Amino acid sequence: MSLRSSLHWGIGILGAILLVALVGPLVADRSLSQVGAVIPRQPPSADYWLGTDAQGREMISVLIYGLPQTLKIGVLAGLISLGVGTFLGLLSGFVGGWLDATIRTASDVMMTIPGIAVMVLVAANVRVMTVEIMAVIVAALSWMIATRTIRAQTLSVRERGYVQIARLNGQSGLKLVFVEVLPNLLPFIAASFVMTVSQAMMATIGLEALGLGPQNELTLGMTIYWAQFYAAIVRGMWWWWLPPILVLSLIFVGLMLTSIGLDSRVNKRLARG
Repeated sequence: MSLRSSLHWGIGILGAILLVALVGPLVADRSLSQVGAVIPRQPPSADYWLGTDAQGREMISVLIYGLPQTLKIGVLAGLISLGVGTFLGLLSGFVGGWLDATIRTASDVMMTIPGIAVMVLVAANVRVMTVEIMAVIVAALSWMIATRTIRAQTLSVRERGYVQIARLNGQSGLKLVFVEVLPNLLPFIAASFVMTVSQAMMATIGLEALGLGPQNELTLGMTIYWAQFYAAIVRGMWWWWLPPILVLSLIFVGLMLTSIGLDSRVNKRLARG
């Protein structure tokens, strides 16, 4: 598979998943995703295409309503993490000096802290976990990589000829950053966003698999947790845990292919620059 086709396949897969996440809740019956809505522990059949779980929920409805929430956590965490990382990376790489040393040291220290342990500790002590709170928790412990990568790219871009010419023409400070540096980093930031979303979703699913996700909201990760809790594997209820795992795998494949394609294009552009 070529790098160009990787990007096309990745965007196609993510586009199809996003379409289901947007259109699915408009046509599916939400009441069927509630506890006790249908006969529990039913295998896939003409009445229940993906079966039902031990809590009396139709699995296809659970997947349809859990998918948007799962994507929401990943996108929110990715936006927050990349936003903080881009801001700090630009400051660190462009201003330099003591500010660069402070930001770099802070990110280095944070990277040595076992993130999953901190996330488990924080999530376990949150009284009411929501999708938004979970996204903030994940983002608070994942901004360091974006900061370091954006800083490295900023150090490279600020020495380019067009930036030096802009300096000679009297541009300086924030105007130089936002007019000359940031626009040339946008393709790289877009590629970083895809990877950040993937990492955020991975961390989120890890927390949810431990039962530390949103208890009162449907997500794919919490669906897997409840399947573990009720011993679905031992009881042979494959339709409870396998479909959410397949959907999550498809999401990660789409993100990976998109990231590979974007990275290739960004690296070629930066090399030409």
